[in-house]
Parts: sequence; C-alpha cells; structure tokens
Amino acid sequence: MRWIAVLAMLFGWAGIPPARADATAHIERIVPVTDRWLQVYVRSPAMAATVQIDVLLPQAATGPRPTLYLLEGIDSARPDQNDWTAQGGAVDFFADKDVNVVLPVGGAGSYYTDWQRDDPVRGHQKWETLLTQELPPLLNARYDGNGRNAILGISMGAQSAMMLAERAPALYSAVAALSGCFNTSDAIGQAELRYIVGTNGSDPDNMWGLATDPDWTAHDVLTHADRLTGKALYIYAASGLPGEHENAATPDLPDVVINGGAIEFGTRLCTDLLRRELAALAIPATYDLAPAGTHSWPYWRDHLATAWPVLATALGP
Repeated sequence: MRWIAVLAMLFGWAGIPPARADATAHIERIVPVTDRWLQVYVRSPAMAATVQIDVLLPQAATGPRPTLYLLEGIDSARPDQNDWTAQGGAVDFFADKDVNVVLPVGGAGSYYTDWQRDDPVRGHQKWETLLTQELPPLLNARYDGNGRNAILGISMGAQSAMMLAERAPALYSAVAALSGCFNTSDAIGQAELRYIVGTNGSDPDNMWGLATDPDWTAHDVLTHADRLTGKALYIYAASGLPGEHENAATPDLPDVVINGGAIEFGTRLCTDLLRRELAALAIPATYDLAPAGTHSWPYWRDHLATAWPVLATALGP
C-alpha cells in the first residue's frame, strides 16, 4: 500500500493522507540544565513541531513515582523557560519531593488548548492533545512515572488546569488553581479570554471560533464542574489588597499594587463563582482565600507550598 501513499503525497488526493514519519510522539534530544533539571525536546505530531518540555526529577528517587504538571500564565519571563522555574521556585521546592515535575515551555497565553485553526502569531496549537495524550505515556516510560498525575496552574494556567482536568478526567487525581477565572461561555468570561489571547496579536477566533461557537461552552469549567467529582482540589485567590510582598523593595510597586491588585480582586470574584458551583454539586475542595495579596509571583511561590500537601495526598505515597 506504500505506493498509494506516495501517489497521494505527489498529487494531493483528498481523503488519502500521506504516510508520516513522526506519527508517534518521541523524544528528539535531552539537554541537561543540572543533574535533575532536563530540557526534553519532544517531537509532537499534534503540534506538528518539536516542543520543549522541562522535567524536574527528584534528588533521591525511590522507584516509580507520580507526575505533576505545572502551567504558567499569560506570559513568561524567559522564552526558554516555564515561569515556574524562572520565577516560581519550583527547582528548589521539588528537590526533596518524590515526584516528576513536567513544565511545558512556550504555552504562555495559549490556554493550553487545541485551537481550531492555525494562528498567524502562534501557529499550530494543539496543547491539550500534547499534554493529555502524547506526553503522559512518553514521559512515564522514560522517567519511571507510575501513571498518577496532578496538574497546577496560575492565572490563565489555573483555568487551563481545571479545564484539562475536566476534559481528561481519568488522567488527573488532583488539581490546583491559583488566581484563576473559570467561565468561558458567558459574555464576561469570553471577553476576558479574548483579551488575554489577543495581547500578543493572536486572533481569538482561531482558538474556539466565533462568540457563538459551541467550543466556548465545551471548555467552560463551571458548566462541566461535575467532572471534578472525586478529585482533590486546591483553589487559591487573594483579595487584591497589598500584602506582605508589597513594600519599598518591590519592583514596579505602583503597577503591582494597582494592576496586580485589580486583577487579583477579579480572580477572587471568579473563585467565588466556582466555589458556589462546586458547593451546589457537593464537591469538596480546599479553599485558600487570602485577605491580602496581589496577582504576582511572590504569592504563587508561597502557595505552591500550601497546595502541595493536598496534591501529594491525592497522588499517594
């Protein structure tokens, strides 16, 4: 049958896809940053590209272990790092934890979702397929994963973490969302997502279509909150008021206080919506609603430590 595929490739016959050499995700190369921090370059058929996936391994592995995925937000401090290593303290925090930590690089502002169409700025985006289908078996086999997974995200990544947990419910035992919003099907939620996606010039219609497209409701965390049943949930949001990390030494203090405060206040309102929805469904969660704090990395670093016991308990010994 190979000659059929060759003819299809040469003449572009509809309905007969040409044979592909990269039909299965595979690791192309590994660049060690340290002895336990690896830049793993994965050829992804879904993304039609080679994607950098950083992996943090424990200092002292004791055998098969669970995996935690860490998602970043609207932007990243460095294009070659996930912000959890650049700003979030993940390298040191997980050194003594018996868990593999997976950090996708290049997904900031993408919502880690499968886009309907290629975008002139972002290109071909199929993050959901990469994260939920291609990576888990590949990284489990290479780094002794035991098949139990958790996912944690901040800001945009918080919404993505909840969304992915609902859309692949069998994959994740636990989810943590720090400072996120969760509705996509109403006008306010959709406007927020469209703003975030458009900040770098991308066209939001390329993600989930026009405002009336059913994909917006299909990705709505509140609409599908029942799919979180049985998972360990940790949900954090602060009030937006200046807290312990706002002081004279804080870089860009006025922006952090004004803009970071306003954004965090908005995520607190979003978190209240999610809390009411989960309560109506009798789904328990651990809520960490801080009386002070802005939308900024010092608070997310702090609350990685408070989220971890919830995730670790669900991931098992």
